[in-house]
Amino acid sequence: VEFQDEFDVIVVGAGHSGCEAALATARLGCRTLLLTLNLDKIAWQPCNPAVGGPAKSQLTHEVDALGGEIGKMADRTYLQKRILNSSRGPAVWALRAQTDKREYAAVMKVIVENQENISIRESMVTD
Repeated sequence: VEFQDEFDVIVVGAGHSGCEAALATARLGCRTLLLTLNLDKIAWQPCNPAVGGPAKSQLTHEVDALGGEIGKMADRTYLQKRILNSSRGPAVWALRAQTDKREYAAVMKVIVENQENISIRESMVTD
């Protein structure tokens, strides 16, 4: 597939990380191309649509601190929230949110589609 546009950044894959990467570069003023195999699966979560937990909570907070969307999206689309490891000391407590995967994907798709400097295309990358 040949594209007539020129881009500063090309992001392959529109899952959590791909969406965050495309948003970050576009917000820095880079012309960004986001490629996905399926436009209907942008930001689609796996069978266990959880944000947070013992390891992912830290990452979520770091992405939030840098202006990312994953934490805001979890707050907008959660079905339930729970503090994990609450029987132990506060140093190991972790918040986990189970999200509505369809709503999460739909809202994130709108955010990505409306972000200036992002073009989204359905395509497969091969070498």
